[in-house]
Amino acid sequence: MTGRRAKYSTMLLLVVGSGLALLAATQPWFTIRLSDTAEHSSTVAVAGSTAAPALTALALAGLALTAALAIAGPVFRIVLALLGVLLGVSVLISAITAVSDAVRASASAITTATGVAGDASIRRLVHSVDTQLWPWVAVAGGVLIVLASAAVVVFSRLWPGASRKYQTRFAGEDGRSVEEIVASSGAGDADETADAAGRDRAAHPAEAPARGDDETDADTPDEPRTLDRDTAIDSWDELTRGDDPTK
Repeated sequence: MTGRRAKYSTMLLLVVGSGLALLAATQPWFTIRLSDTAEHSSTVAVAGSTAAPALTALALAGLALTAALAIAGPVFRIVLALLGVLLGVSVLISAITAVSDAVRASASAITTATGVAGDASIRRLVHSVDTQLWPWVAVAGGVLIVLASAAVVVFSRLWPGASRKYQTRFAGEDGRSVEEIVASSGAGDADETADAAGRDRAAHPAEAPARGDDETDADTPDEPRTLDRDTAIDSWDELTRGDDPTK
């Protein structure tokens, strides 16, 4: 068996098993016939969602598990497969528990129909129980989920890797991440800029001082101008007399 065929066959089994469990949860499981002394309905139909309340959630979890397996890596795939085994076992427990004691599984429906509560009182009202095919459909769905999950553990090493469409859309053609591409392009641009500046200075050495490329001239601060003391005093006297010393 090829890896691709093993993958799709296993996922198909998971979908079928979860779908059967979900379908069974929506169908009637038991038909309860009440005794003649009951002054209420003579029969009560009990749906799978009532007899096994957890079945719907377990079936939906199985469908979600199938979608996760489609894109999971090798290690996470094994973890999901073990969870799938637990889901299948839980489906089996829910269905078999309901079938083994149909009166207890139907107690809430009988109470709603008759108003009678309590296990002993409900059992006195029940005359017979007819079990439909749908509980066994749920059992079959649970078995398929367990088998498919076990097959994932056994054959997952043969599965092909995740499709490229689930990888980052910004990865390069050579498999590099976007960070590596940006870092390499930035380093290349810096090297090209430095090389261009070096070639320009080598080709026009006489123009470098004119453009201010001489760092020694740029870093030399201007010398501060000194003001003669006598000139400053004369300027102050002129200001006090109201004259403009600048004229």
